[in-house]
Amino acid sequence: MSISIHQRRRCAIGCAVWSYPGWMGEVYPPKTPAAEFLRAYSNFFPAVEGNTTFYATPNKAIIDRWIAQTPPGFRFCLKFPRAITHNGLLEPYIPLAQAFIVQMQALGERLGVMFIQLPPHYAPDQLADLTAFLTALPCQDVKIALEVRHLDWFKSPHQEQLTELLMRLGIGRVILDTRSIYEADPAWGKIVECKKPRVPLVLSLTAPFSLIRYVSHPVRAANQVWLEEWANQIHTWVERDPQIYLFVHCPIEARSPINARYLHQIFTRSGISLAPLPPNPTADLPVQLRLF
Repeated sequence: MSISIHQRRRCAIGCAVWSYPGWMGEVYPPKTPAAEFLRAYSNFFPAVEGNTTFYATPNKAIIDRWIAQTPPGFRFCLKFPRAITHNGLLEPYIPLAQAFIVQMQALGERLGVMFIQLPPHYAPDQLADLTAFLTALPCQDVKIALEVRHLDWFKSPHQEQLTELLMRLGIGRVILDTRSIYEADPAWGKIVECKKPRVPLVLSLTAPFSLIRYVSHPVRAANQVWLEEWANQIHTWVERDPQIYLFVHCPIEARSPINARYLHQIFTRSGISLAPLPPNPTADLPVQLRLF
């Protein structure tokens, strides 16, 4: 089914990956081969948070294949490689970062926000290093966002210094929301494992775009209070007209697209314009066929 995700919307939702066998029947039609997962995903969601580039940089052949398998209007929001961001100081890796950006620009219009995730040990005492690194990036040519994890970045005066730097360079701040995991009502059950850190929620728009990483609770209804808060927050940003990418994560990955669909319902009910999602791939199958 061809859906209108090809049309540009100011808010796009998706998941953290496009390839997960456990989504068969939820995102992918039954018996979809792994080589076709991206094509099926891109006919379901309008964007993806591409964590794959954190581990390996795709070559031109792979990028060409990504383009061929996705419709116009689809967006890849790719993470900078860990070889750049997780080896201590950033300034020595400026040439590698610049080269990575050039390589990813081969995606053309399909390139969304590229984001830098700093490790938990990268603290505000490295502000000079961070400033030199970010200033050297071609922020006028590509959309770049930054995620910090050291807790001192969320305290004064470091938070204000970081905000000023990002606003001056036109770099977005990645918003990581883990409240549904760490602040959930115990009645919903305990989450055994969540690899995402517990950091304060900073609702800061430092650029004309935002990248939100929402870590959802496996129990769909447990997310309602947080998703309704997000719907209200996005409405408050309307006058600034940012391009918003919101990606749904979950400690149980099989639940991510289910929770993303729930988010879609809450957002559209609140009046936020989103591309429609197609029906569940197995929705029209006879009951007997769904059993196999």
